[in-house]
Amino acid sequence: MHRRRSNIEIIGDMLRVGANGAGKTEIMYSANMSYSQLQKYLSLLISQGFVDRLEVGNPVVTYRVTARGSTLLKSIDTILEVLEFSDNGS
Repeated sequence: MHRRRSNIEIIGDMLRVGANGAGKTEIMYSANMSYSQLQKYLSLLISQGFVDRLEVGNPVVTYRVTARGSTLLKSIDTILEVLEFSDNGS
């Protein structure tokens, strides 16, 4: 049985995909999310300075994780690791 991913897990998946730059479609499919989810989370990540929107051509746009986003991803990975460990230990 599959459980739903938390917001933190979704954001972590998006940041992993965008670490080297990625387009919306790549992020959407790699992070296994709907287009509406993508729009919501991408807007949040951009507005908070975790992801930059880069125009690499016309009309090509890519999204790349900022230094602040990399720090967030490391924190998310640490939290998920601790939660997974505590989940297995009970």
